[in-house]
Amino acid sequence: MAGSSHGHTPAAWTGVTIAFIGFCVSGAFMVLAQPAGFWAGLAVVVLGGVVGWIMSSMGMGQPKDAHKALLMSHEVETASVKS
Repeated sequence: MAGSSHGHTPAAWTGVTIAFIGFCVSGAFMVLAQPAGFWAGLAVVVLGGVVGWIMSSMGMGQPKDAHKALLMSHEVETASVKS
C-alpha cells in the first residue's frame, strides 16, 4: 500500500480520527450499559465519514485520476518484470 499513497490526505486522516473517537466513545458507553451514549458514539462515527467526504470534495482528498495513474504504473512494472 505504500506505493499507492492510500489514505495519506488530510481528508482521510481527519475522517478516520473522528470515526476512531466515535468508536472509542461508543465502546466505552457499551461497557457502561448506557445506550444513549452508545448511539451518540455511533453518530460521531457517521460524522467522521461525512467530514471526510466533504473534505475530499473540497479538494483535500486524493485526486480522482490518482487511481488510474497507479494502475498504469503497475501495469508498466508488471510488463517490465515479465520481459
